[in-house]
Amino acid sequence: MLSVVASMDLEVEQLYVKVSFLQGDLEEEIYMHQLEGFADTGTENLVCRLRKSLYGLKQAPRQW
Repeated sequence: MLSVVASMDLEVEQLYVKVSFLQGDLEEEIYMHQLEGFADTGTENLVCRLRKSLYGLKQAPRQW
């Protein structure tokens, strides 16, 4: 394929689908517990608000 592109003086673009789900902005507010090992002493009961999509979210394919 690249030889055809080069011989016809075309442009090639690529998309890295594996990380594309992480680029979507969320429309609704979603909160999650802090991951084990990331919570500081005294802040174990705090939660994190997601601003970007994560793998496994129902919303991830739609936000992409």
